[in-house]
Amino acid sequence: MLVPSSQDHLSLLGGLYKDHHLWLFRWLCKKLNCREDAADTAHETFFRLFSFTDLSSVQQPRALLVTTASRLMIDDARRKAVEKRYLEAFLESGAEDAVAPSPEKLAMITDTLFMVAQVLDGLPEKPRTAFLMSRLEGLRYAEIAERLDVSTASVKKYVATAMVHCCRVLGHTDDVFA
Repeated sequence: MLVPSSQDHLSLLGGLYKDHHLWLFRWLCKKLNCREDAADTAHETFFRLFSFTDLSSVQQPRALLVTTASRLMIDDARRKAVEKRYLEAFLESGAEDAVAPSPEKLAMITDTLFMVAQVLDGLPEKPRTAFLMSRLEGLRYAEIAERLDVSTASVKKYVATAMVHCCRVLGHTDDVFA
């Protein structure tokens, strides 16, 4: 299979945009009930197609656009949920003198937490929970073992499993297996 040249790829993408942007925008307006969010998501959808290697093989462009846009909406919903949980935790922390993070800082924190959530998403519950208790709450393995009602050796195994998983997902396998 030949990968189209950059000019061919841009031409195909431009054709997709011309032929389907308005349709996608209207579809997103119905889904999101907000013209601005629909416009942003439509443009982000086409932007994502820049990395699609062979647009000439696309037989159902609207299906590709809907799938891509749907994934963007899911990611956005997850990101908003992470942001909401962070802000709730911030408010519950009781730090009355603390200043709420700026929008830029909040976006950076949300992006980081979202990335961590995505990395940990593929882990079974106990390794994920043990890892978070260890890294975020700073608990000792004995405390984690007590809370999870398992042995300290199991906690060590869970945390090691989580660390190896994170390194694999992030592409740092050399660091783990050196």
